[in-house]
Amino acid sequence: MTTLKFCEPDDIPSEFLEYNEKITQLEVGKTGKVGLLKLKLESNSKKNKTVVTDQYSQVPLYTQKALYYDEALPNMAHLFIMSPSGGVLQGDRYRMDISLANNAVSHITTQGATRIYKMNSNYATQLININVGKDCYLEFIPDQIIPYQNSRYYQKVLLNVDPSASLIYSEIIVPGRVAMGELFSYDICYLKTIGRSIEQKIKFIDSCMLKPKNKNMNTLGIFGKHTVLASVYILAKKKYVHALNQKINSMLKNNDEIYGGSSILPDDSGLLVRMLCNSSELIKTEIYSIVRIARKEILNANFTNIRKT
Repeated sequence: MTTLKFCEPDDIPSEFLEYNEKITQLEVGKTGKVGLLKLKLESNSKKNKTVVTDQYSQVPLYTQKALYYDEALPNMAHLFIMSPSGGVLQGDRYRMDISLANNAVSHITTQGATRIYKMNSNYATQLININVGKDCYLEFIPDQIIPYQNSRYYQKVLLNVDPSASLIYSEIIVPGRVAMGELFSYDICYLKTIGRSIEQKIKFIDSCMLKPKNKNMNTLGIFGKHTVLASVYILAKKKYVHALNQKINSMLKNNDEIYGGSSILPDDSGLLVRMLCNSSELIKTEIYSIVRIARKEILNANFTNIRKT
């Protein structure tokens, strides 16, 4: 069985220490509280498509078999990450290791939103390791994170990308269950994303810590008049970076409902796109538009809308 230490980030922020209480129901580290998903994808020349060559899952994380429905990229493996629990509970510790090698091409998303359920003790974490090897291409576009009232969530994402490879990774965080009257009612949501070379040399560190009970989220410099925040990280060859930056900023400039922009990461290693909006669906559509631009620039292929059934 996978150990708690293996799945938990090794740098839990000090802000979570005040919530480190023992859970009276199912304790941290017990069966069902530690989820692990390992995936390795490689291009198979005989089948002329990307296939899953290694897979391991421990509930509550798993994925179904790869699908191939993209007419523009019939070799692209589409994978959906799922969870039978319906959301992340107090004391949960999740880890995902995703690796691409041998010219693999893949699009990975989630079955639905990541719901961080209400907590009365402890907190939840997720550690995501993504390795994109030589000449590989990955789009990892999860649905939005929904932090419920009194929830505490720390997510650490490591993006390890070869200089010849390409990765598009996105995050969306909404203010809570708005239809239930929850608006920035969670305790803390801390997202840390680290971009590195395949040799693990750090390219950038991007941290976003939101504590709405300590700070008004609608002040200038945080959310302002908006409620939904999205980030898109594009790591690609330097020859693509400036053209992508120009095209994405031109697109965002013409959208009156989304406030955002694209910036070039250090050493021209990629882009960071940050967007604010008041609708998760609108911002998700804009992320798909960014993926469409990036895929056309990098692979010279059209983007097919994601199917979720």
